[in-house]
Amino acid sequence: MTLHAVGINYNTAPIAIRERLAFPAELLESALKTLWNSHKIDGAAILSTCNRTEFYFQTDENTPSSLIEWIAENKKIPPSEFIPYLYNYTDSQSIKHMFRVACGLDSMVLGEPQILGQMKTAYQAAYEAGTLGKHLGKLFHHTFSAAKKVRTDTAIGSSPVSVAFAAVQLAQQIFDSLSEQTALLIGAGETIELTARHLSQNHIGRIIIANRTYDKAHHLATQFNGYAIDLSEIPNHLAEADIVVSSTASQLPILGKGRVESAIKKRKHKPMFMVDLAVPRDIEAEVEQLRDVYLYTVDDLQNTIDQNINSRRKAAIQAEEIIDTQVEYFLSWMRSQGAQSVIKDYRLQAELTRNEVLAKAMTQLNNGRSAEDVLNQLAHTLTNKLIHTPSAQLREAGANDRHDIVAAAREIFKLK
Repeated sequence: MTLHAVGINYNTAPIAIRERLAFPAELLESALKTLWNSHKIDGAAILSTCNRTEFYFQTDENTPSSLIEWIAENKKIPPSEFIPYLYNYTDSQSIKHMFRVACGLDSMVLGEPQILGQMKTAYQAAYEAGTLGKHLGKLFHHTFSAAKKVRTDTAIGSSPVSVAFAAVQLAQQIFDSLSEQTALLIGAGETIELTARHLSQNHIGRIIIANRTYDKAHHLATQFNGYAIDLSEIPNHLAEADIVVSSTASQLPILGKGRVESAIKKRKHKPMFMVDLAVPRDIEAEVEQLRDVYLYTVDDLQNTIDQNINSRRKAAIQAEEIIDTQVEYFLSWMRSQGAQSVIKDYRLQAELTRNEVLAKAMTQLNNGRSAEDVLNQLAHTLTNKLIHTPSAQLREAGANDRHDIVAAAREIFKLK
């Protein structure tokens, strides 16, 4: 059986293709069952994110033709439209690829941690669908262990590499506990959504989201138990905000010095942390002159991010070394499975021999023969039967100059 990792990602396929091959979480289980039942595949899992769709499976085929047929059928897409974007890793390379993906080494943002959770979702879906199989299930567990080791032994995820994450980390340095703070987020785009996500993960006390389109603000706010307002309502809520993060496409400043100064007075000069991630600026530069206001721009954070990217790149080198070692560990386990059937057959043969000799011994005991005589004969007979075939095979190997078999026997039986 060949182990495959087949897929597309942000490097190999445009978003128009990635969208067509994506599998929503609620459809994963049913998709896996149809893949498992209708094609020559043993063990299957699907990882589907905004940046990649990957299929992990075992098959007798060297090329993933069965999978390609299934994708074309399931997604109603001619193979010619997605085959040029596919990559296919097999055996040791597929194992290494899964490890690299789980560790964030194959991510758009180097070392990002979200992908490990997405890998676990893929595993859980395959487990519930009953499509994992022994080897793939073991591989997923080893993948999670490898990712944990990389996270523990390197600094791959310790430094922020997005402005949203850097902003939240900086807020944590200024405030003792975010659980007691209120954050006002201005805008409703990807950066603000990511900021809201990081704040929520760090247990922010309250989130207010302001946007020119109220419906967008409301949609985003409901995801994080927040409160939505229109941009025009900002003056009424600004004094409540301990943290302000703004990222809009406005051509004019949204917050001026006078408005922020009024809010600070209402707050009785309680400090306010402000981050302007917009270009052009959403917050007037003069706001920085106010006491009790800590204002940072995207440039201030970018310097930190650049340093952290370099730090992650260095950590990635260490991570690759750890992954190479972990791949070899898993390959050793895979190789050991090839001997399992031999071990099972050898043990069964020995147990049959034991039962045969034991049955004769019990008959002799029942016929009144002394226990000592019976035990001696049992030990003698059992020994002869167990070593007869190996001895005969070794004599034949010696006669045919098969020194490799003789040497292997010496190693197997640990003979000095």
